[in-house]
Amino acid sequence: MAHLLVIESWVGSMSGLLPRAIGEGGHRFTFLTRDLHHYLRSAPPDGPHPLLAAENVLTAETNDPGTLLPYIERLHRVLGFDGVVSSCDYYLPTVALVAARLGLPGPSAAAVTAACRKDLTRRKLAVADVPGPRFALCGDLAEATAAAVALGYPLVVKPVDLCAGMLVRRVTDASELAEAFRALAAFPVNARGQQRRAVVLLEELLTGEEVSVETVSYDGGTHVVGVTDKSVGGAPAFVETGHMFPAALGRSDYRAAADTAVRAVRALGLDQVVAHTEIMLTPAGPRVVEVNPRPAGNRITELVRRVTGTDLAAACVDVALGRQPDLTAAPTGAASAAIAFLLPERDGRLARIDGADTVRTDPSLVELTLAGPGREVRRAVSNNEYLGHVMTTDTDGDGARRAAERLLARLTPRFQDEPADQPC
Repeated sequence: MAHLLVIESWVGSMSGLLPRAIGEGGHRFTFLTRDLHHYLRSAPPDGPHPLLAAENVLTAETNDPGTLLPYIERLHRVLGFDGVVSSCDYYLPTVALVAARLGLPGPSAAAVTAACRKDLTRRKLAVADVPGPRFALCGDLAEATAAAVALGYPLVVKPVDLCAGMLVRRVTDASELAEAFRALAAFPVNARGQQRRAVVLLEELLTGEEVSVETVSYDGGTHVVGVTDKSVGGAPAFVETGHMFPAALGRSDYRAAADTAVRAVRALGLDQVVAHTEIMLTPAGPRVVEVNPRPAGNRITELVRRVTGTDLAAACVDVALGRQPDLTAAPTGAASAAIAFLLPERDGRLARIDGADTVRTDPSLVELTLAGPGREVRRAVSNNEYLGHVMTTDTDGDGARRAAERLLARLTPRFQDEPADQPC
């Protein structure tokens, strides 16, 4: 039985899938966080947060590697860790540092940092001639204004160190560019209390079909598990509205996306890692949007498991322990699986979500999650504002997305300030 150290986590799906994978693998874990209340607040209604079922739950300043590493060394002498993991992007470089300090398996800290920082990713991929958008790195609005003229509108403005699409915006002129910079300046610290970097990434706006490639790298090789499609809404923001696995692609597009993702992972020097690489299939060929050195979020890992039987959370645990993961696909009875997210289109306090009873009876439904009444919501501008999701499968072909979108259309959020329905 191996003992893993889990340092922080997202509080979404991976915060449940990762503990489950550890337990199903016959292992145990210690959970380390700087803010226990963050996970207490995010507990499901039917019990404690899965991460708090750890053998040990400890607090330490995870934002300060200088004090954290010696502390974990002392813990290691007492508890004896065999691997270290996290699902939260903001702590992946720290996890790599800890693994190196303790002599445990893991990717290099430099490679993980380069993948987590969008500016470093762009530079490394450009040097390796891995295709991506034309881009510029800007320290202030004056630099960005000049770079925008050279690149040409429309453009995408990206913070280099945020996740879930936060503050990523499409801009079409200098006024919108200035507005995007003001929004970034008003957000100097991320959600985990870490100081943000001032540099901003400007990229040409890519057009085409966006997909992600799910890979597992170990022992110097990278294995492609599959390709997932993506739908995006919320303009001028980029909010993920749904996914389907496998993506409905022709053989040549699938191969182009997969090969480009493998090249990106290798160019960054990533190994002993599960990765989620986003690719835009443009008319000029595939272009890398970003590389995430951790399993995909937004329940994509669950879509993969429902179709192939491959558990990417378990693969994440295996590579963290220096073991060869089992990536053998097995029949599951599902030809495709899809998820569609319910987005609030306005601000307000949620009263209820109509249509759920009808959706629950549909035979294609495998998962339904909805926010409860009383929640204060705002119009979705990132992947953090979902009101819930539907997940569907199709046993015959690629119909899971159509089924998910059909069921999502039956769900209607109602707000407390709406007038009551009038009798006929």
